[in-house]
Amino acid sequence: MNKILNYINGEWVEPKVSEYADVINPATGLVRARTPLSGAADVEAAAKAAADAFPAWRRTPAQDRVQYLFKMRDLLKSNLDEISRAITDESGKTYEESKAEMVRAIENVEVACGIPMMMKGEISEDIAPGIDEIMLRQPVGVVATIAPFNFPGMIPFWYLPYALATGNTYIVKPSEKVPSTMQVIFRLIEQVGFPKGVINMVNGAKDAVDAILDHPQIRAITFVGSTNVARYIYSRAAANGKRVQAQGGAKNPSIILPDADIDMAVKITADSAFGCAGQRCLATSLAITVGEARNEFCEGICDAASSRSIGYGLDAGIQMGALINSASKARVEQLIGLGASEGAGVPVDGRGAQVKGYENGFFVRPTILTDVQPGSEIWKTEVFGPVLSLMHVNTIDDAIALANSHIYGNQASLFTSSGAAARKFRYEVEAGNIGINIGVAAPMAFFPFSGWKDSFFGDLHGQAMDAVDFFTQKKVVVERWPKEWTRKF
Repeated sequence: MNKILNYINGEWVEPKVSEYADVINPATGLVRARTPLSGAADVEAAAKAAADAFPAWRRTPAQDRVQYLFKMRDLLKSNLDEISRAITDESGKTYEESKAEMVRAIENVEVACGIPMMMKGEISEDIAPGIDEIMLRQPVGVVATIAPFNFPGMIPFWYLPYALATGNTYIVKPSEKVPSTMQVIFRLIEQVGFPKGVINMVNGAKDAVDAILDHPQIRAITFVGSTNVARYIYSRAAANGKRVQAQGGAKNPSIILPDADIDMAVKITADSAFGCAGQRCLATSLAITVGEARNEFCEGICDAASSRSIGYGLDAGIQMGALINSASKARVEQLIGLGASEGAGVPVDGRGAQVKGYENGFFVRPTILTDVQPGSEIWKTEVFGPVLSLMHVNTIDDAIALANSHIYGNQASLFTSSGAAARKFRYEVEAGNIGINIGVAAPMAFFPFSGWKDSFFGDLHGQAMDAVDFFTQKKVVVERWPKEWTRKF
């Protein structure tokens, strides 16, 4: 059984705790590790180490700081297989999904290697006679990430490389459900050779989170998870004067127009809805057909859902893995039942799934709900499982209005061959990430990962220049040098 440790001040530390949480392989149902539920003392140790390391790290030139990132990038690439297998074994997704996740993580490291250019200041000479004005970027200090279970390798890297490159010191709190991935990654980080205290890791659950939110030396916090928790983290951290970016839940709609390539729309929507077993904030949850697109799309998506192969993500030919745990499986199946009780049809029902050889795994097969009604509980609720709700309207205006009526605004997609319809959609729809004939509109690392409405709390997002702005504070200097002081030069 894997032993989960904290990493503080350049050393692997066994927390002095009495409580542990089981880490379960979702496909087998077997315990593979136990997470120590660290508390305030462990967070204090990590925060002190990071605070002590900060003065020297911020004085390290940016071009020297990124040399550590170049080495990190090479280590991540050369150990991609080991990391991907760890992700699959503890999160349940397929090996290819895990590998794609880490490719995204590495891309963020590569972008952050450009920090000497990205965090340049600005200067304006002679704003008045003999007076210049300068804007400088300086690091915030000690910063922390509270990471989710569904992308244990990628999401910390929306933030980690930018925070370190801009001169901050850093604490990672992995999800207690999936701590092993960060154990593997931190073994590689140890090889990078960062100065002690620059990067730290504390494992735990709510007690560790609250300690991070309340700690006076931690100046900025990032989070990805459900909306209820995102709102809690944003409120408590902001009340303590911290910078916060908190990504919340989603109920992402895809609109299919009659002029779309229906075969393409079906394939892409199925990949979006059922990829990662629906456990991602960019998963398509609602498919809204317009006019004559209804019957052909419905028939196609039902075929795609019923034919998708599920199983252990390291086995060959598997297209979809397991849900994270038994509680998630029970919740998703309960929500399918709720949708049926509210009048939705269930032409493809994923409840009661069994996979030969993995009878104790937490599997739910892809599920289709039809004729879901606006305002129903299944329409409102983020399922976070492989469940796609079908709705139908008569016009694109009706479809956009339906999408905009939801409290979430993480992603919205449109399938069409009309440039005019695409322009109208991207202009009017209320979501931060937009796909045109794209099912998962995941921004590249050199763009910010957006999100609107109840899908995001804060102002600046992860990745790219948003991350640089978040992890730096601007200092404006106005200076005058009288002529008599400079004549001798």
